[in-house]
Amino acid sequence: MAIEAAAGAMQPVMAFALVGALGVGSQWLAWRLRMPAIVLMLVAGIVIGPVLGIFDPARDIGPLMGPIISIAVAIILFEGGLTLNFHSLHDAEKGVRRLVFVGAPLGWLTSALALRYGAGLSWESATVFGGIMIVTGPTVIAPLLRTARLSRRPAALLQWEAIVNDPIGALAAVLAFSVVSALHTNFTAGEAMVELAVGIGFAAVVGWAGGYGLARAFKRAWVPEYMKVPVLFALLLGVFAVSDAVLHESGLLAVTIMGIVIANSNLPSYDELRRFKEHATVLLVSGVFILLAAGLDVGALAQLDMQAVYFVALVILVARPLTVFVSLLGSGLPWREQVLVAFTGPRGVVLVAVAGLFGDRLLNLGFADAALIGPLAFVLVAVTVVLHGFTLKPFARFLGLTGADSPGILIVGGSAWTTAFAEALKKADVPVLMTDPNYGNLRSARAAGIDTFSGDILSEAAEHRLELVSDATLIAATSNDAYNTLVATDLAPEFGRDNVFQVMREKTERARHQLPRTLGGRKFGPEETHRGLDRLVRLGWTFRITRLSEEFTFDQWRADRTKSALIARISSAGDIKLIRRDDDVKGAPDVRIIALRPPGDDQPDGPAQPPADS
Repeated sequence: MAIEAAAGAMQPVMAFALVGALGVGSQWLAWRLRMPAIVLMLVAGIVIGPVLGIFDPARDIGPLMGPIISIAVAIILFEGGLTLNFHSLHDAEKGVRRLVFVGAPLGWLTSALALRYGAGLSWESATVFGGIMIVTGPTVIAPLLRTARLSRRPAALLQWEAIVNDPIGALAAVLAFSVVSALHTNFTAGEAMVELAVGIGFAAVVGWAGGYGLARAFKRAWVPEYMKVPVLFALLLGVFAVSDAVLHESGLLAVTIMGIVIANSNLPSYDELRRFKEHATVLLVSGVFILLAAGLDVGALAQLDMQAVYFVALVILVARPLTVFVSLLGSGLPWREQVLVAFTGPRGVVLVAVAGLFGDRLLNLGFADAALIGPLAFVLVAVTVVLHGFTLKPFARFLGLTGADSPGILIVGGSAWTTAFAEALKKADVPVLMTDPNYGNLRSARAAGIDTFSGDILSEAAEHRLELVSDATLIAATSNDAYNTLVATDLAPEFGRDNVFQVMREKTERARHQLPRTLGGRKFGPEETHRGLDRLVRLGWTFRITRLSEEFTFDQWRADRTKSALIARISSAGDIKLIRRDDDVKGAPDVRIIALRPPGDDQPDGPAQPPADS
């Protein structure tokens, strides 16, 4: 089959299916292997393209390749803008402003110098390509942040910088190309600048009008719920196309502004729109990376020499750190956060796509060295993606800017049994945070030294103040079943549905009082309600931790503890998993188990456990 595909053009439908399968498959495999997904996508694209020749985008998709990538990049940037709620900036706002207003021009200058003296490009090509290199790749930053689990402020700095500077980088390239073109054509520099100013102003107005109009229409119920996403997509494409028709690449600025306006409009349906866009972006990022890697020109790469190595080294070790340190000078940000941001600058889809476009345009103007722009862009993307993909998490951990090494647990609801459980988790060195809207319900937890937050976990205050990046598991455990269900359902996309649990609901014989089984979190531990668990703890039941060994196995523990209720299993690596009653629990040496045990059940757990329980 591969030989037949390599011999002739692949049908477009089959090509799209192959790109989708490889993109999503790479994302899934990266999740399973805990690797950066973009690395696997680059490898997959190169294998099916230049290596095996199974898929060639220019041959199998043809003229649709350019528009597909342009629209995909526009949607990706819009989704990025849709995540930028001004309230989420919080204490990172000052740093973001500096990285945009100081960092963008300075990054343009340092990148152009790296291209001129590292890669040996002409000043014209270096100036145009240097503008594009302002971008740091939101398509790459987002998956890296999910994997690395950074603290909130450095994560916000990197995310906002990537999203805001992406269209700025494209427009910087437009500005530089307009000047270069004016100097080599009949247009004057003044005419080129006027055209640029008009295009940027038009893009800003169209983007703002599109976002404001859409938000107003949604708030006034002019669009039914089932049509909101289709209307959003249609308007997004229209804004991009209209702005791009006035000034090429200004559509990226327009859709980014549109996304930011919608994100700050307090739409009731904002979360649903954002989550749908996130899913679409995962598909688009996967597809674009596969397309770009598969369409790589090996012959152009072969033209690169050691100057390309010097260029990449200068960008990573000099241009990026210098830009960040100068931009954040006097900002008051801790030096560790500045170091992390300075040495984290992966490039992505926008850089490769826009670089290829302007490389061709410069070639048409007679600049032969512009043929190197595309290959240099791809090499920079590949190196930075691989480098930061494998080093960001350990580097951030070294600087103390990640969550705890062991995944933590967020317990929503303060009571006698949740406090006792939190104490057991703390004794097992598992990070735990307890929240409750009622300050008094957290009194016992505070006395026991448990980290607490008094307030609604669904409030904006919780979103801005809590470092939930350290928490991998959520337990909704208040006395209100409806609230538990709301919390578990609302936060399931954030934590993952397999990591959201809820105490058993109170049984009611009236169907009209029963909540749908499809809502809420998973069950765990004994089949007891909040009231039942509280009663057991007040009767003297305790949470106990037992470490298994080769001499004292789980089967022995279970045989001696028939009345105990198994709650959780902690692996030797410190990962915790809550146990359901029907789960098949596998014990192993150095695995610890947490159980709720009745009073008087203090017998030792085998000769290899002195003491067995704690």
